[in-house]
Amino acid sequence: MTTLFIPSPSSGVWYLGPLPLRGYALCIIAGIIAAIWIGERRWVGRGGLRGEVTDLALWAVPFGVIGGRLYHVITDHDLYFGDDKSPIQALYVWRGGLGIWGAIAFGAVGVYLGAKSKGIRVPPVLDAMAPGVLVAQAIGRWGNWFNQELFGRPTDLPWGLEIDIAHRPVGYLEVQTFHPTFLYEFLWCLAAFAVVVWADRRFQLGHGRVLALYVMAYTLGRGWIEMLRIDDVQLQNVLGLRLNVWTSIILFAAATTYFVVVGRRHPGREEQIYTQPEESEEPEESEEDDTGAEAGPA
Repeated sequence: MTTLFIPSPSSGVWYLGPLPLRGYALCIIAGIIAAIWIGERRWVGRGGLRGEVTDLALWAVPFGVIGGRLYHVITDHDLYFGDDKSPIQALYVWRGGLGIWGAIAFGAVGVYLGAKSKGIRVPPVLDAMAPGVLVAQAIGRWGNWFNQELFGRPTDLPWGLEIDIAHRPVGYLEVQTFHPTFLYEFLWCLAAFAVVVWADRRFQLGHGRVLALYVMAYTLGRGWIEMLRIDDVQLQNVLGLRLNVWTSIILFAAATTYFVVVGRRHPGREEQIYTQPEESEEPEESEEDDTGAEAGPA
């Protein structure tokens, strides 16, 4: 092990009397709060009403948690089903195991249903919310640090992550430091957030193109980060690549195609963000802030 390294926490759970506080869950909650705050400011900047993104989050969050867990359980079902397994643990979300692809897909369905019920056009509100999701993902990745999971290959670099022997996979019991893939994804997501917000402000993106750019930016990083990981997954050799690498490649290609095609057909932003504008209140005039939105008074 190198003389310099990133230590892992000795415990990811703390107790307030009988109540457990889990680092993983706290990171997820903090990420959700950050995404809602950023999404609200961006939505108001696009002409929406304050509070509507929070309302949509009441749809998106439970849908996202369900979708994320389903994706994880389906792609790693051997962890929960079979001899000497406990299927009930498939419901233990607080212990980790949320597949981002399922969470995003189901979360978007939740936003769609909520937006339809409120007379909000779906593409502009997804464009407003998408960059904040990158920040949520960045914060949420620290939950993997608390759980000492989803780290990368062994490394002697000064920023190698120290992993307790109880959390090391078979074949790596003698290795002490590994690539901190949680940290790589944290930094990548924050950089992607800055790029997406800048591009949205610079080119006045609309019609779902901010969402597409979010998918492009995230999958571009997730692909190479995924290739560093050594955690045992069921579909880790699909034509020579892990399933999540192929998913990143396919989604990147699909998002890029959408971004280009829609950009040619619908340059600029939507002029109307509600399906029934006559029933919507007029939002206050506002000025741009550093989230890429025009934020009004708090």
